[in-house]
Amino acid sequence: MEPNIQNKLVELETKIDAIYVSTEKTRRYFQIVMWVTIAMVVLPFVALLFVIPAFINSYTTTLEGLI
Repeated sequence: MEPNIQNKLVELETKIDAIYVSTEKTRRYFQIVMWVTIAMVVLPFVALLFVIPAFINSYTTTLEGLI
């Protein structure tokens, strides 16, 4: 009975190690997706904070010459 239990424990340990590796890969994938999403949403928003005032300034300067 003892060798059978030892074999089962070794088999379970192997499976747990495989699950751990798979979980770490999934965690890493989600982390990369999170950073890419932040970059694709936050960076354009920050850029707009600088572009919109410059555009409004240019637009009003152009209209000012017409009036």
